[in-house]
Amino acid sequence: MRKTRPRAILAGLLLGLAAALATADDGPGGSEPARDAFRETVHPFLEAYCLKCHGADEPEGDLDLSSFTAEAAAKDLPRWELVREQLETGAMPPARSKARPTDEARAAVVAWVGSLRRAEASRNAGDPGRVLARRLSNAEYDNTIRDLTGVDLRPTKEFPVDPANEAGFDNSAESLAMSPALAGKYLDAARRVADHLILKPDGLAFAPHPSLADTDRDKYCVNQVIAFYNRQKVDYADYFLAAHRYRRRAELGRADAPRDAFADEAGLSRKYLATVWSLLNDGEAHAGPIAALRALWLALPDDEAAARAGCERMRDFAVDLRRRLTPEVESLKARGISAGTQPFVLWKNRRLAENRMRYAGGGAKVRPADLGLEGDAAQALTSPDAPEDLARYEAGFERFCRAFPDAFFVSERSRVYLDGEDKGNTGRLLSAGFHSMTGYFRDDGPLYELMLDEEGRAELDRLWREFDFVTGAPMRQFSSYLWYERAETGFMRGDPAFDFVRAEDKDAASEPKFGRLVDAYLAKARRLGAHDTALRAIEDQFRIIAESIRRVEEDRRQAEPRHVEALQDLAERAFRRPLSAEDRRGVADFYRTLREQDGLGHEDAVRDTVVSLLLSPRFCYRVDLPGEGEGAAVRPLSGHDLASRLSYFLWASMPDAELLSHAEAGDLREPEVLTAQARRMLRDDRVRGLATEFGGAWLDFRRFEDHNGVDRGRFPTFDDALRRSMFEEPVRYLLDVVQNDRPVASLLEGRHTFVDAALARHYGMHTPKDPGPDGWARVDDAAPYGRGGLLPMAVFLTRNSPGLRTSPVKRGYWVVRRLLGEHIPAPPANVPDLPDDESKLGDLTLRETLTRHRADQACAVCHDRFDAIGLAFEGYGPVGEARKLDLGGRPIDARASFPRGGEGEGVEGLRAYLKSQRREEFEENLARKLLAYALGRSLIPSDDATVESMRERLAAEGGRFGALVDAIVVSPQFRNKRLEADPTE
Repeated sequence: MRKTRPRAILAGLLLGLAAALATADDGPGGSEPARDAFRETVHPFLEAYCLKCHGADEPEGDLDLSSFTAEAAAKDLPRWELVREQLETGAMPPARSKARPTDEARAAVVAWVGSLRRAEASRNAGDPGRVLARRLSNAEYDNTIRDLTGVDLRPTKEFPVDPANEAGFDNSAESLAMSPALAGKYLDAARRVADHLILKPDGLAFAPHPSLADTDRDKYCVNQVIAFYNRQKVDYADYFLAAHRYRRRAELGRADAPRDAFADEAGLSRKYLATVWSLLNDGEAHAGPIAALRALWLALPDDEAAARAGCERMRDFAVDLRRRLTPEVESLKARGISAGTQPFVLWKNRRLAENRMRYAGGGAKVRPADLGLEGDAAQALTSPDAPEDLARYEAGFERFCRAFPDAFFVSERSRVYLDGEDKGNTGRLLSAGFHSMTGYFRDDGPLYELMLDEEGRAELDRLWREFDFVTGAPMRQFSSYLWYERAETGFMRGDPAFDFVRAEDKDAASEPKFGRLVDAYLAKARRLGAHDTALRAIEDQFRIIAESIRRVEEDRRQAEPRHVEALQDLAERAFRRPLSAEDRRGVADFYRTLREQDGLGHEDAVRDTVVSLLLSPRFCYRVDLPGEGEGAAVRPLSGHDLASRLSYFLWASMPDAELLSHAEAGDLREPEVLTAQARRMLRDDRVRGLATEFGGAWLDFRRFEDHNGVDRGRFPTFDDALRRSMFEEPVRYLLDVVQNDRPVASLLEGRHTFVDAALARHYGMHTPKDPGPDGWARVDDAAPYGRGGLLPMAVFLTRNSPGLRTSPVKRGYWVVRRLLGEHIPAPPANVPDLPDDESKLGDLTLRETLTRHRADQACAVCHDRFDAIGLAFEGYGPVGEARKLDLGGRPIDARASFPRGGEGEGVEGLRAYLKSQRREEFEENLARKLLAYALGRSLIPSDDATVESMRERLAAEGGRFGALVDAIVVSPQFRNKRLEADPTE
């Protein structure tokens, strides 16, 4: 592989952001009343109940509370929030402590911490927080490359996993560092992306596969042309049925509808539908194939299904008859010249193409019975005896053949020169049909003439011109021709007249050598006695290939400056902001340096310039710069940085053209414009980035596709396909909530879900009857199967099981930690594990085992907060399968006495409990998590006002998800940037 100059690039990536990463002091906190309360209430409480374990000497949990003052506590609020939570829940002081505080003493300390947070929030009101420059996360990098190139390449698959910040997300400068080793991986990733680059006549594109080899470029261009062909509707039955509907338009209540509307609805060519309509309705047709078609047409019933069958019968008649009228074209032969030589094969290809719409006779020999015709249709296709009638009859066949070609396009060929042996004309896509030679042949004249409008013709012409440009097919075809005639046929081998040119010569196609070859080849062919047709075929092919080579050479010369402009445009998109004139010159200068000083060819210089763009800090990093202005400590983000903040929030990817246009226009900061753009983006498919990155991290299923904690011998139905389906279910569910602006309560309380065939089998459901094109379908009432909403999804139940048993502890902890936002400390290191296998619990059930565990009061303090919630999931086994017996054969008991009061059974009981007693906690936790993700940092006290605004807006707008997003994007935190103090001042 070529070597991109990495040193300067990596230096810029690692060192270009020092100023943006400067630190700043948040300042002291705490008022005089707060200091008095700390001295009079909090500090005596600490001395009495806390410092014995959390003092200066070997503090438990590395928590030393002995040196705190009110000011120090204000600077370390997250730690004191944990203290407050432990006191509120009664977890501390531990149950084994002899000295126990009164409820009033606890409440006083809890109130003090709350007042301290409120004071800090008030003191820092309007502070948007500290958001440092950071690299894109792996997911953001992948998504940005996808939207920049148009291809989902996922270049970070070999990168280490991104660490998460305190809030649990990996889109934060708190966790996203750049090391020299990682910078090297970025260089490798940029090279891999550049390896997909395609240079086109008018710009740059990227293939879904590496495109360095000729075969890879061929594949890209072949697929482009074939995709175009496959988009065209060429089934005659579709056109007959559309014409039938148009004929019945008055009966369908559409008397004024134009014929084009019926074509558009069926995705058909307007132009060809007009041709078919004319054939079936205009002029006289007393005899011949058109008259036979009209007889079948007039007999079509009104019923849609029956009419469709009749149209298919018309189609089969037209195809069968046309096949019988296709003339044979024999291969061209000449003494001493291979039948497989390029001129002869391409001569035959051109003759076959010329016959696609030509009538060559034979209509009079066709018998109606051979085509299965009866009645009026059979009579119409009966050859007349009178000469004048026969002439009109034959003219009908000419019109039929012109309207119904033997093929609209030919997408496959095998070796054309083998008469009879390869009659099916199948083989390599778009191949010319050579043996051991490169070569492609365009054969789509009927499609071009009969079906395509001007726009379609222009696109198809462009694709074929790009084909030659990208692949160099004419040059390679000529080179392989030289090799074939020397190695395979011997026409040139041993003849001194051809020693001047060989396939490996770089200048073999130069005009002097080419002209000399033509003369020598034709001279030998004449000496061998080649007939005039063979000589014309040779002359024609040399002329055609020469014109093709010269055209590609000229196109490539003219394209070079356009490719440099395309690099500049790519840089502008990659950097997500307009380039200055100096920046544009810089891109062009880098390219020219590679050409002039490093000696690279044009294509390698373009690729290495792409690598440099993808390694630029302006691509790999998000800095979120403030707009212009002076003096203020807080300043609005620039329009383009606000666009990036919004797009990486909702899409985990770069802004699109519409969003950037508002940034350029300067109106994106207006709240109504910002919220309108956010709502548009929530409906876009790219919002899957929010579902997977935010939802996956919040709910802890992002890496489930790599989950290998299931014993597949005990659970053979858990295969890779089911694992992928389990992962996809919550993504689909979240997308439905986000894109359709549903109430967030439906995440817990919804009775529907989404399944594919694999997941439906796992859930005991019927396979979806009407799945979408990707095989997934919505199940509106999944409750009869024990499903609906997030709680009973197999991905969470499996993720939170040890493998051979369920885990009420893990499942319950997942609910209170992920959904309700409770903070629960890790268990002590000496806590014994439960048995790994549910079938080996002995006489005890898992519920009874947990009851024994909670007999230790020190354990019960935490376990009482989630064990009962986890027991509500006991109706689901280790891979989330519904069950009535555990793996030891014992009946399932899913009853639960929930924390803070209330009882229920199973998931339905848990849903009711969460709805009645914990909904506010769920909504606040969701608001806080979504805000932390949107801002790319952990929350601070000044964010509390925004969280409150989110909850108020949620209540006012029916609890719908969009209300949370609206409140975030118009918040001061989202729209502004805190300016860090210059550490040198």
